[in-house]
Formats: sequence, structure tokens, C-alpha cells
Amino acid sequence: MGLEAKLVQKLSQSLLMTPQLQQAIKLLQLGRLEYKEALEKELLENPILEESREEAEARSESQSAAGAEAESSIPVPSDNSSSDSGEDATPAEEGQLAPNSQAPIAWEDYLENFTDSRGAATPKGFFDFEDKPSLESTLTRSETLHEYLVAQLRFADVKRQDQSILLNILGNLDKDGYLCVTYTDIAEACGCDVGDVERVMGVVKAMDPPGVGARDLSECLLIQLENMGLGSSLEARIVSQHLDKLEKRKFDQIAKTEQVAVEEVYKAVTAIRNLEPRPGRQFGEETVRYIIPDIYVYKVGGEYVISLNEDGLPKLRVSPYYLDLLKRKDAENLPNYEYLSGRLKAASWLIKSIHQRQQTIYRVTESIVKFQREFLEHGIERLRPLVLKDVADDIGMHESTVSRVTTNKYVHTPQGVFELKYFFSNGIKTDGGDVSSATIKDKIKNMIAAEPPAEPISDQEIVDRLKAENIEIARRTVAKYRENLGILSSSKRKKLF
Repeated sequence: MGLEAKLVQKLSQSLLMTPQLQQAIKLLQLGRLEYKEALEKELLENPILEESREEAEARSESQSAAGAEAESSIPVPSDNSSSDSGEDATPAEEGQLAPNSQAPIAWEDYLENFTDSRGAATPKGFFDFEDKPSLESTLTRSETLHEYLVAQLRFADVKRQDQSILLNILGNLDKDGYLCVTYTDIAEACGCDVGDVERVMGVVKAMDPPGVGARDLSECLLIQLENMGLGSSLEARIVSQHLDKLEKRKFDQIAKTEQVAVEEVYKAVTAIRNLEPRPGRQFGEETVRYIIPDIYVYKVGGEYVISLNEDGLPKLRVSPYYLDLLKRKDAENLPNYEYLSGRLKAASWLIKSIHQRQQTIYRVTESIVKFQREFLEHGIERLRPLVLKDVADDIGMHESTVSRVTTNKYVHTPQGVFELKYFFSNGIKTDGGDVSSATIKDKIKNMIAAEPPAEPISDQEIVDRLKAENIEIARRTVAKYRENLGILSSSKRKKLF
């Protein structure tokens, strides 16, 4: 069969997403921080857009008016010895004050109690501290593990040829203080022998915090025990030889292997528990970021009121200057007319997308509040099973749209701050109606929190207690919920000592 080129007409339907629609969908699924960054980026790239500062301008105008009024009330001294009318001014020695003048200020008393960033103040003037840090230098910042270790190098007895090895080792420590590479890798990078690396590692292991520079958990704990003088103790043997049994709490097997009493194993395990498995934990580099709710839900009277949180977000508008420029009769003759017209369309579509985003978030939250009213009234025990399709059908939107709206969005309710995804969960049918899986998880969490430490309740006991509350679920479901909550099994929760 020969190959030949043909022209064929074909009629078909396809769904194409325009760049404007893609932008609207992208804005819809962004969280608060990403959304703010996206708006600020558009402000920088589009000259047609500008931030609305009506309230700020009104505030600055009021402050300027107040400042002008205050300034007009302050008498301004004249360089001339007489006024414009030719009358002599009243001398200060006579102690007489003009009708609108104020009492003289005791400047010497004021300066005695005044200090500023330049140094101390005296009645004779200021004197500066040359070594005083600037305001920018006084900002607090947590010290990193690498900075803390490097600061100790000035007190370490290290040869000049070993300094590069030591810096390479410190540079390959992770945030927990563990060495991320092998001794061979360090030797190849520094052009030395593995024996030199092992020798320099002795300096690192002697640094504070104890355990830094270890390659695994066992070595980390052994370094700390050696610093405590317990390098050949039962604790060291348990860490080096029975760490897997220690994790599974098989204390009787450890006692049998080491030929000691179980009580001695308990005592050794207590000492091991006081060690630090992550030496670099106290030097956390991550800053705490607090959640700022995107939506607030208040109860006013007997109804719930929804309010979108727009504080801190830039409010965009089309620049009046460029808008008037494009409305001129000879606007088409401008050299950048096509560029400005395109930017104007992009700005208008962006503002429209922002308004649509706000309306969609409001409608989805309004539907969630309608479905989860019992939760808002009584708490998690009344959380209703809910899926995306329920909300989508209620507001007449697609499930994917609801999913994008509820991603990385937080709502402040009378019961606390929750992610919008929190209100969606599967349910289990009971005699009293459907119960949300989140409610069951909360019940399991409360049961385990109230258990005696020496006799933790098993998964089967949890099943029996839930059955007494007309909630029938399988034991494997309880185990799955418990693992989702990050709770260990009953055998690992049991505290023998």
C-alpha cells in the first residue's frame, strides 16, 4: 500500500481551556499565601493594574489635616525683633506670655531622661557608641546547627590540614545532626584517606550536642553513652546489639540473652529513654507559621453569618490614568496601544476571576454550614458524613470545582479553625443514623487517652465499647483509624515501669 498525502475535513467537538479559564481555575485552588503572591506578581507585571488605596489615602489625608492643624497652632519664632505692626515683642525676662503661647519647656530635664539609638543623652548633648549595633542587627534569628558547630571550631584542637575535612563533615550533616554521606565520600572529596576522616570524626563526636555526626540511631545513642562514661555498660550493649528487640519491647528476651534480671533491663531502658535520638532537634530552622483563616463563620442570633477574610490581601483595580488614556479619540495612534489594550483585557479578566473566586468560596462555605449546622452547635460528635457530590449538587457546580475550593482553605468557626476538607468524611450506618468517620476517630482518641498506662485497651475492647454506643465497626477498621491518628498498638503503649 503506497503512502500519499491527503487533505481531509473532519468535524468534531472538543473542550479547550483558554488561558483566561486556566488562570481562573489556578486562582481558585490557591491557598491564602500563594494567592497573595499571585496577586502581587500580577501587580508587578501588569502596568494597568494598581492596588486600591482609598482607605489608606483617606487615613493619610486625615492625618495630614490633623498635623497641619497642630502645626498652625504652634507659634513660629521670627528672626526680627519686632512684629509686622512695628510693636515691640514682650521680652521673656518679664515672664509674660502671649495669649496663644505655651509655657516654656524644661529642655534640660527632658534631655536627662531621653535616650535614642545614637547613645546616651545629657544636658550637654549626645555621645555616640561606635560599637553599638544597628536596629537591623538586633533582629532575632534562631541559630542553626551548622552555625553552632562552626562556632565551636575556635576552641577545638584541629590541625590545619584537617580543617577542610572537618568543614566537609559539618556541611554534610542533616537537620537532625546525622551524617548524610559515607566516610569514603568525604575522603574522595577532600583528597585524603578514610583513616584521616575517622580521626577527624573523633573531634566531631566530642562536640555539643552529644550524638552529632552519627550515621544511624545506634551510633548516636552510643556516642551519648560514651560521653556519660557508660561505653561498656548494659545500656550500651542493648543499644548496639538489641535495638530491634528494644523497639518491640521484648525485655524478657534481652534479659535472657544478657543473663541479667528483667528489672536491670527496665533500669537500663529508662536511662536509654533519657537520651536524645535527634541531637539537632533544638536547632530547628523552620519558623512557625500560624494559620490565617480564609473564611469566618459567626453566630449572630440564631443564624450563622459568613465573612470572607480579605485583610492583608491587595485589592486590585484598573488604573484610571491608563483607562482615560485608552479612551481618548487618538488612542489608536499611541505607540503602545496594542500592548496596553492587551494588558487592559488581562487586568479586567483577572479582577473578574477574583470576584468569581470569592463568590465560589462563599457559596461552598454556605453549603457546608447548612449541612454541618449540628457540628457548629455541638462539636465533633455531631459531625455529619459528607462528600463532595452533596455540596456540588446543592450549589449546582462540578465536584472538581468544590474540591479546588476546599483545598488549602481554612475556616474559623465557633468550634475552632478547620480546613474545609475536614468537613468531608465517609460515614458508617448505625441504628441512630450515619456517623462520620471523624467522629469515630475522636471517640477512639478519647478512649485511648483515658486508658490506664499499665493496662492499655486493645482494638477489640474499643470495638466492644463502640458497639455499646450502637456503632458497629470491624476491628481492622479500628486499627486503621488508630494508625491514621498516629497511635501505637496496645502492646507498644503499655508502660511496665
